[in-house]
Amino acid sequence: MRLLGIDPGVAITGYSIVEELGNDFCLIDSGCIRTKSDLPPEQRLEAIYNRVTALITEYKPQALSIEKIFFSKNVRTAFQVGEARGVVILAAAKSGLFLFEYTPLQVKQAVAGYGKADKGQVQRMVKMLLRLKEIPAVDDEADAMAVALCHLQNRRYQEAVKGGRS
Repeated sequence: MRLLGIDPGVAITGYSIVEELGNDFCLIDSGCIRTKSDLPPEQRLEAIYNRVTALITEYKPQALSIEKIFFSKNVRTAFQVGEARGVVILAAAKSGLFLFEYTPLQVKQAVAGYGKADKGQVQRMVKMLLRLKEIPAVDDEADAMAVALCHLQNRRYQEAVKGGRS
């Protein structure tokens, strides 16, 4: 399965294309969609939508996993992240992709094995699971990889549970 993982944000949206090959995970591509703070909000959101759509067209993932907004101390930031999530979800819907949403707690649990793992622990596990030479320099990119891995790990677990029932 090929998956597009997204860590949404208006200034920086992290993305990763991760493929499951047998028992291994392979990072195909990753990066950040950056928007300029001097642009009007609608142009920033359009840029995110266009880039996500281009990634879907180029890499043809079967699904998209995205981080849910868990909480935010800053209401303005929460609304902006919600808007970015909205255009990413729209891009997935218009492309016919399956959509999976995970809370930060679920991502940490799936990737690091502990729901209260710190960012460094999650990043080290991302590096190990994807066999990267080093931890990604930008947190948003690493978070997008973690969201993708969360879905792939969760999918394996669900298939194991189904297999156990038969």
